[in-house]
Amino acid sequence: MIRIGILSDTHGRLLPKVLNFLSSVDEIWHAGDIGSLEILDELRKIKPLRAVYGNIDGTQVRRECSEELVFTAEDLKVFMTHIGGYPGRYHPKSKKTIEQEKPGLFVCGHSHILKVIFDQKYNMLHINPGAAGIYGIHKSITAVRLIIEGKEMRDLEVLDIPG
Repeated sequence: MIRIGILSDTHGRLLPKVLNFLSSVDEIWHAGDIGSLEILDELRKIKPLRAVYGNIDGTQVRRECSEELVFTAEDLKVFMTHIGGYPGRYHPKSKKTIEQEKPGLFVCGHSHILKVIFDQKYNMLHINPGAAGIYGIHKSITAVRLIIEGKEMRDLEVLDIPG
């Protein structure tokens, strides 16, 4: 069993409430638009981190992070990227990876809109954790926690801080 904290679109700013929400997890996943190396360092200080870069991330962050990650958490295959789309409207590059890798969980960011949708076509859960930073069009700051046990995902929780 592993507890995961998922966030995206910090844009160089992490609020104490977000860090507190992540304090009980075993691992943090950041789905891009990190904003600075300082954010990566801050997250790495509290928990192991997996992160992908986003469209606003500069050269330094891109040297530290990949554009896409495909990995296994417990027995669950995970695909994470920043610009991914959502069920029925995936970005072409993400759709290709989904079809090749067949993940059970797809994590992306970019839209600043929290979405958790089960995609029946690809038999996977799609999570966009929204935006955990203060910059952007979003009306609230959001992040997600869940438990992965084997191939199963459960106990999904949402942090929602009105903006």
